[in-house]
Amino acid sequence: MLSINPLDLSERDNYKFLIGSIIPRPIALITTQSEEGVVNIAPFSFFNIVTSNPPILSVGLQRKNGKLKDTARNIFANKQAVIHIVDTHNVADANQTAANLLENESELEKTNFHLVPSTIVDVPGLKESQVRFEVELYDSLAIEGENGIGSDLVLLKVLHYHINKAIYKEGRIDPIQLDPVARMAGHDYSDLGRLFAIPRPE
Repeated sequence: MLSINPLDLSERDNYKFLIGSIIPRPIALITTQSEEGVVNIAPFSFFNIVTSNPPILSVGLQRKNGKLKDTARNIFANKQAVIHIVDTHNVADANQTAANLLENESELEKTNFHLVPSTIVDVPGLKESQVRFEVELYDSLAIEGENGIGSDLVLLKVLHYHINKAIYKEGRIDPIQLDPVARMAGHDYSDLGRLFAIPRPE
């Protein structure tokens, strides 16, 4: 085994090690809205469930040279967002939203996505998503790096679910019909592979 102290690695090397080993990672495609009304769309793979009571999701929002990304700035400003699950049908457009744009530009113009109004939050969702969550900011933690704050961990409470009826059967989501896409390292993605079950011990 190779033993490595993360303190001996650069930030970039730590990043590569983590994203290459903690795989596959679910992708949160997040819409937020600026105070000027510009809709921002961005994908994040430092994303998961925290708890179901209440339903809370976590997203790690990396800063760029200590500066908040549009998604984080918008969430902190109006406390709202919509999280979408990326699947094989929308992954190409989701990938386009990773482009670096100016603050007053919307990634929507780079995609085939269409906005739909939300039920509770003011931020619109994306019509082409089979699952989306309207969320509000529950809590956040600024995480210090070597040169100041490097990222923000946000906890987002789910206020409303939107699920494609075709994939929702007997109170459960059909994973095959959802056909989710996960993030790997580099430019790589992964779709849903072989499914198998192992009963839990009593």
